[in-house]
Amino acid sequence: MERLEDQHAAWLARTFGRTDYLPLTREDATALAQAGTVIDKYKGTHLFREGEPSDATYVLQEGEVELYRMSGSGRSVFGRIGTGAVVGDIAMFQGRPYLSSARAVTSVRALKLERESLISLLLARPVIAMRWLVNGLGQLEATQRSLIRLMNRTVLEQVTDLLHDEQDRFGEVRLSQATIAELLGASRQSVNEALGKLRSSGAIDTGYRRITVIAPDMLTASTSA
Repeated sequence: MERLEDQHAAWLARTFGRTDYLPLTREDATALAQAGTVIDKYKGTHLFREGEPSDATYVLQEGEVELYRMSGSGRSVFGRIGTGAVVGDIAMFQGRPYLSSARAVTSVRALKLERESLISLLLARPVIAMRWLVNGLGQLEATQRSLIRLMNRTVLEQVTDLLHDEQDRFGEVRLSQATIAELLGASRQSVNEALGKLRSSGAIDTGYRRITVIAPDMLTASTSA
């Protein structure tokens, strides 16, 4: 039977960064796995909190994490990440406190990499360093798409774009209506109205804490109707 360490290294090679760009060798993947510690978090617990010293970064292996910041009006959710994502590295590399909080919204398994161990690894293995850069650029691009989504767009258009980006290969969107409202900075009522229009058009189906895209082509058609 394959050892747990080998299984974890194989997962890193398949998932981390773009697997079609400078693929990790078995030795690279093993070195990355050995540089960190696998941790498990229960739903509702935190990988880290805003303002805490940034002593480590995390590569998500299983589960989903919600990113949020606190403001005068309460918690403001600005992102949700899943398998293969990296979180906490920007603040860690800059030597600054974490810029946001990372809370598990499902059970989470992640590889925790402390600063000195990761820097030594990146200096010693250029392929891992390049894959790390590509992964970071991908997340930056996703952030830019989110910002563009909010510019001069109606709530219906914003909701449509978000559902298109967040659906899995089965069309399931694992975001509650409250979370969608938080991500878009919109009211619950306006999000509910937008989802109602999309449901009436036949683009989506909704249930308790469930949204399913059943006609992807109808999403775009709904915003131009």
